[in-house]
Amino acid sequence: MINKQESARDAGWSVDGVTLHSRLLLGSASYPSAQSMRDAIVASEAEIVTVGLKRIASGGEDQSFVPTLLDTLRESGGRLLPNTAGCYDARSAIETAMMAREIFQTNWVKLEVIGDRDSLQPDPVELVEAARVLVRDGFVVWPYCTDDVVSCKRLLDAGCAVLMPWGAPIGSGQGLLNPFALQALRKSMPQATLIVDAGIGAPSHAAQAMELGFDAVLLCSAVSRARDPVEMAGAFAAAVQAGRSAWRAGVIGKSERAIPSTPVGA
Repeated sequence: MINKQESARDAGWSVDGVTLHSRLLLGSASYPSAQSMRDAIVASEAEIVTVGLKRIASGGEDQSFVPTLLDTLRESGGRLLPNTAGCYDARSAIETAMMAREIFQTNWVKLEVIGDRDSLQPDPVELVEAARVLVRDGFVVWPYCTDDVVSCKRLLDAGCAVLMPWGAPIGSGQGLLNPFALQALRKSMPQATLIVDAGIGAPSHAAQAMELGFDAVLLCSAVSRARDPVEMAGAFAAAVQAGRSAWRAGVIGKSERAIPSTPVGA
């Protein structure tokens, strides 16, 4: 359940006319069991959970987890966000999004078009092309992108509802490798909905993203691969709330010189 006192101070955020209160989005892959996935989702208080159609279609454990995932979201009132993970060109991503809409009955899609197999960095050209096509076809597009301001502006121009710049390569757990770029992106797009996605490994990383003024964070491996996914999910929920509160309160600026907390007379 969302902390009521926190919710009273935070009016939430909205996408496609849907008001959301949790600022933590969770992935559904790589959990040790369907039960641990379910319990982690509940502990995280996440209202949006992602699922990869290609991963499910390939069979294996993730496919068997889907009924549990759908039941958990029905019980909590959460929403599914299908993603196009595993796609390396616009055409494949578009086709995958179309299939996901038919299967899951949602026009929301997390758009992933990978350009480099080692870093899993998004392909900015193919990503924008896929976004334009999907937006024209009625999708609410959430693109996974880099922190490049020019690429992000092109995605907004294409009609994307949300931007999801990476903090670090997917699954690396390195945190925010370039907070300067992320902060610059936030300042250049004050009205855009921005979510840090990928690379977050610890609750402190999530809190840092929220302190920079981002609207939410999305993570998966940091929870699913933790020794105790359920406890870690709760830790991230608390960190996201703390980071958001710190941003609202106003984090003090850095100084190269010491500033006495208790000024004394000359």
